[in-house]
Order: sequence, then C-alpha cells, then structure tokens
Amino acid sequence: MFAAFSTALSALDANGVAVDVVGNNLANLNTTGYKTSEGYFRDLVSESMDAGQTQLGFGVAAPLTLRQFTQGAIQSSGGSLDAAIQGQGFFVVKNGDAAQYTRAGSFQVDLNGNLLTPTGEQVQGWMATNGVLDTGGPIGNITVPVGTMEPAVASQNITLNANMDASVAIGSASDWSAPITVYDSLGTPHVLTINFEKTAANTWSYAVTVPGADVSSGTPGTPYQIYPASGPLPTLQFGDATNNQSAGQLISPAAGSPITFSLTGLTDGAQDMNLSWNPYDANGNGTLTQFDQSSAVSASSADGSAAAQLTQVTIGNGGQLLASYSNGQQVVVGQLAIANIRNPQTLVAIGNNEYQVSADTAQPAIGAPGTGGRGTVVGGALESSNVDIAQELTELIVLQSAYQANSKVVTTVDTLAQATTNLIT
Repeated sequence: MFAAFSTALSALDANGVAVDVVGNNLANLNTTGYKTSEGYFRDLVSESMDAGQTQLGFGVAAPLTLRQFTQGAIQSSGGSLDAAIQGQGFFVVKNGDAAQYTRAGSFQVDLNGNLLTPTGEQVQGWMATNGVLDTGGPIGNITVPVGTMEPAVASQNITLNANMDASVAIGSASDWSAPITVYDSLGTPHVLTINFEKTAANTWSYAVTVPGADVSSGTPGTPYQIYPASGPLPTLQFGDATNNQSAGQLISPAAGSPITFSLTGLTDGAQDMNLSWNPYDANGNGTLTQFDQSSAVSASSADGSAAAQLTQVTIGNGGQLLASYSNGQQVVVGQLAIANIRNPQTLVAIGNNEYQVSADTAQPAIGAPGTGGRGTVVGGALESSNVDIAQELTELIVLQSAYQANSKVVTTVDTLAQATTNLIT
C-alpha cells in the first residue's frame, strides 16, 4: 500500500513537467519558426510478487520531450530580408566557429553588409562571383553590397521593329524617324535618331543622327549625322511581286549583314562607341516591314545601361539574394544554404530559435534549396510556430485531471496510513 505513495508522487512530478512543456509551447505560440515539444511518458520497472503472478509498478518516470518538426504556416511578412523554408531543412548560421541551425528566417544586415540573425549569428551560403553562383563549393558568410554603385555599361547593339507605310508618296512627305537611347562608357545617355525617307518603290533611305551637342564635331541645337559619315545614303529594300520576294518583307541588306557605325568624339570624354544594328531577328526574319499601315515603331531596344545606385537587397524565392539598382537592374549577389538533417528530433535547442547537433544527430547535408530532399525558400515570408493552441489547451486539461487524480491517491494513502496507525494504538 505504501508504494502507492511514491507512485503517486512520481505521477505528480511527471505531470508537473508535462505542464511545463505545454506552458512553454503556449508561450512560444508566436515565436517564428518554433517547433512544438511533446512529453513522452514512460512507466518505471515493475516489482514481481507471488512468483511473478503479481506485478506492481513503481510509477512513471520524468517525461522525455520530443520536438515535432512539422511544417508551420508560411505568412507573408513584407520584410525584404525575411525568408521561410517550405519543406525540410534548416538555415545554417554560425556563432564563431560553431555551426547552428534555425527555421527562423528573420535576417538583417549590419554596417559592413554581413547578413545576420537578429541575435548576431552570421548566415551561411554562397557569394556570387561576377553574377555567377557556385553552390558546389564550401559555404561561408554572406555579405551583401552596401552603398555600392553598378558601373555604366556602354551600348553595343540596338534593335528596331518598325513598319514603313507602303502607301505614301516618294519624297520628303514620307519622312519619319525612330529615336533609340544608348549609353556611353560613362553612363551618359545619347538619343540616336534613325531618319527614313521613301526614295523609290519598295525602297527607303536612312541615316543616323545624334544631337550636335553630344559630339565635339557637332553644333548644339543641330542634329549631327554619324551614319553614313559621308557619301550617298544607304537604302532598305522590301520585296514585291516583281522581284519574286515576299511582299513587304525586308530583302536588302541581306540577313547576316548587320549595319555598323561609330559614335566618336563624345563631349563628355567617354570612350568612342561602336554600335551594331541588325535588322533581322535570331531566326533570320526581318524586323522591318513595308505594308499599307502608318509608319511607326512597334519596339526598340539597346543594350548597355547608366551607372546606378544600390536601392535594395532582397531575398527572393529560391533563397537568392538580389541587389536592385536605380536603373531597374537586378543582380544575384548570394545564395542561402539549407541543411537537411535526417533525424532533427535529436537536435538540441539552445535558445534564440536555434539548434545545435548532438552526439546522436546525423551529419547535416548542406546544399541549395530544392535539391537533395531540401525544402524550398519563400522570400519575403516567415514560418509561424507549429503550436496548435486547441491541442495544447486540451492537453492541459488532461494533465490537470491526471494531477488531481494522483493527488487524490496521495490523500487516500495518507488516510489509510492514519487508520493503520489508529489500529496499533
């Protein structure tokens, strides 16, 4: 009978620990990336009596706690450096030389551009070299550009998609032009103007000019012709029934013969520009046509760009760090690493939403998101705690009932003990 006293006390102690576990889960209901713990109860060895016909238990041991690494809800946060893992895996961070693991993707940048957790651990991954990522190499600290400028890139190629009005009369009445902006080596924009005029049936002449103020040989306020530099104007010829060509399609210059010209003596001191205009697309189809429609440009483009200031660094879907510049360009500067651990339940929680490996933990397999069974990364989002408040409150009620029932055992044993004492006296 008196063994029941210690048995009940062990139950009170175990249920008290389990209540602490539930309380900790509820306390972390809003903790980013938190994984709920569950108490695992174990009975104590039994005592055999009457040659094994009777077995009396010694109560319950202190419960083990097991982490449940189920997926938490992914919530959009709007934070440019926030990231969430959808699926298996952990972000890798370092505190000194020690690797740690976390599901909480609330990151920030310090004054030196180091990508850190809110508590100062350095986020691990790969840095891009000239815009190229090598995720097969070793991981290291991620450093994002801070206050940098993207250098200017001089234009080299231009494209133009346009139609020449086949119905206009030959002569100056047919004149029209198409402007295209290019950039020199200093990032200064220059507006090239391609001027067209119908000179014969299915034939158009063209010339390229820039503002006179842009070149040392020009006169401010007067267009300066850069192509052709001298001589008669080159022409474009379109097919018709008389030359057995597709009507309205460009036939001269022939495909594979891009038009090249130079922009020299720039007044801003930039390097001379060598430009190429290919009036055909990659499939050999002309980008210029002549049909009975108004002369107009449908599309135009030029490569190159002006110098630009860094405006923002964000984590995109897939875990890539993207640097955005004021000219609208985005450059990949880094990649977050993900560690896949086969038995995450063996990880040891060390606070700050982080874990470290134990002696029983399998070797973490580190690689890019979405590979090798690793989950994907969702940018601009955070993973919520996987605590189920309804389940935890239900568990709390069950534990409370168990505690009360075992306390009743204690009082019952105490009453019996007093009765036994009274028998003696």
